[in-house]
Amino acid sequence: MKTLNLGQSGVQASTVALGIMRMNALTVAQATTVLESAVDLGINYIDSADIYGNGDSSKIFGAALKQANVNRDDLYIQSKGGIVPGKRYDFSKQHILDAVDGELQRLGVDYLDTFLLHRPDPLMDPSEVADAFNTLQTSGKVRHFGVSNFNPMQVDLLQSALSQRLMINQLQFGIMHTGAIDFGLHTNMQDDRSLNHDGEIIEYSRLHHMTIQAWSPYQYGMFAGIFLNNPKFPKLNAAMQTLADEKQTTKSAIATAWILRHPANMQVILGTMNPKHLAENAAGADIDLTRQEWYDIYFAAGNDLP
Repeated sequence: MKTLNLGQSGVQASTVALGIMRMNALTVAQATTVLESAVDLGINYIDSADIYGNGDSSKIFGAALKQANVNRDDLYIQSKGGIVPGKRYDFSKQHILDAVDGELQRLGVDYLDTFLLHRPDPLMDPSEVADAFNTLQTSGKVRHFGVSNFNPMQVDLLQSALSQRLMINQLQFGIMHTGAIDFGLHTNMQDDRSLNHDGEIIEYSRLHHMTIQAWSPYQYGMFAGIFLNNPKFPKLNAAMQTLADEKQTTKSAIATAWILRHPANMQVILGTMNPKHLAENAAGADIDLTRQEWYDIYFAAGNDLP
């Protein structure tokens, strides 16, 4: 398994991570198998959030970690907080501290390697967040920090108050979710793809050495469904199958490799709870696509060049 330098931390993380959003649907025994399978593949990074399964995903993972033949210190465990489901986003100091304490208890660990703010809160007071982060770091409960779904100005605003460097921005990105690169290709055009929805977030992340974590890499739309083997996307699936056959791999591995081919220091969050599918998806970390192969898949997804 290839690794990447997480932000500028010097931490070597696997280029694919295990996302445990759906782990609440598993028994502890099943979750233990998934965790051990991930580690056997070379995955050392775990991504959770306090709202996944209403907290049950983290509880199941914590129980599985105790049963698995896995050393906690060999894992990089990350969680996210700041969402009060159906009510508000909350970046108050007390909510952040409570969110971390709750996750530590559910996960059954003494510290988080990274804590991310889950979605931008328009009521964010950067100095209050900074106070929370300092408290968490000084207490040893969190080692590193990042954000999720933030645009560049939101990152800059928060970073201006922090003593820690924000290492990560977790964003939706994949073959069928390419708005963050489409508008760059369509610079100086007037078509729909020229619209900038994200504030040059990929270019910003590269300039500031922030790792982009790609969530829902096989989804199209906003949780509309999976594009792999979906009859709605025959041209894309045919092109991916041809490339998969040439490289003696699977379409899901090609989808992973396509994201990792981008030079923006990305990490792919894999959310499957099926060990076989996990292995197929993770295999893309060891596949190198040529420039033309990358563009061919981009075109097959319905994109073009101006």
